[in-house]
Amino acid sequence: MRPPKIITPLHPDLDAPTQSLLGLAALAAELAAEGVSVNKLFANTGVHANQLEDSQARISHRQRLAIYRNAQRLATRADVGLLAGARQRISDFGIYGYAMVSSTTFGDALKFSVENVRMAGAVLQISYSTEGDTGILRSHGLASLGDMLPFVAEFWRSSMTVLFSRVLEAPFPSKRMVMAYPAPPHWRNYERMFDCPVEFGADTMEWHFDVHVLDRPCPNANPITAQICQQLCDRILEERDGIPELPRQIRMACLNAPGVFPSAEKMAAQLGMSLRTLHRRLADDNYSYQTLLNDVRRSLAIEFLENTRLPIDQVAERIGFSDAASFRRSFRKWTGNSPSLYRKGMDKDG
Repeated sequence: MRPPKIITPLHPDLDAPTQSLLGLAALAAELAAEGVSVNKLFANTGVHANQLEDSQARISHRQRLAIYRNAQRLATRADVGLLAGARQRISDFGIYGYAMVSSTTFGDALKFSVENVRMAGAVLQISYSTEGDTGILRSHGLASLGDMLPFVAEFWRSSMTVLFSRVLEAPFPSKRMVMAYPAPPHWRNYERMFDCPVEFGADTMEWHFDVHVLDRPCPNANPITAQICQQLCDRILEERDGIPELPRQIRMACLNAPGVFPSAEKMAAQLGMSLRTLHRRLADDNYSYQTLLNDVRRSLAIEFLENTRLPIDQVAERIGFSDAASFRRSFRKWTGNSPSLYRKGMDKDG
């Protein structure tokens, strides 16, 4: 059986303003209920309160994570992620939500949801597969989030549970939640939120549900609306990327294989072309394979340095360097700082 395709929501440039603010209105509303203003939630992120109402506003992956860090720090309740996710509405997800709700069946809605997850502000890679009568959504790239993982998991999964239930106009049939971190003090709230058993301390992140829900018709199905929404999403993602198709494919393939990046020869074979053709087509778009690979390594290195306390040699290993010295030289070339100084600078900013 072929392994499930991993979908990554990450743009290769983590500072590129490619994400809408979809889903953040619910987080702002929950913090406001706890006495935290939007201005405080967005403090030191470069994002402004009025952007919540602007459908054209764009933020970067790192700005979204900075907002999540602020929420974690400012909230008066430890389960703020679960509570915020429970506030989501179809309209909070804009065209992404409307495309799902107008799908013919929930299977169509879920397929759209996974394939277009970049629209929803996801920060983890995901894959979808079925095993017997169970559908499984898996999250990947967990290590790069460090101690942000519990908050991200709570907010994302509660948001999606509510969104799926609104699409169905019925409770979403979750069977089991698997979390790759220890049980938090408010672990009982997970079972109330997801209405299923929850396992903590696993080495993977999984969401199991009854696969029969895929055949269920969506109560508000409208094929014409669904088609229009799909076309709009395709156009938005294309404009957001601003990257020619071949370089985009290569970057995404590399992001999906951290630490074991394919050689140019293997990438050419994977894409069904000769090595010479690969180099020629990249040159036509003013790219090279090594430049693309370096961009991905730089982005992943910054993720690990900002969000984890992994030792430098382990960061080097995870992004495909054979030794820490080579990584340090490359990182200094990319950013002008050593990995250690970069991390210290982030600690001061925090």
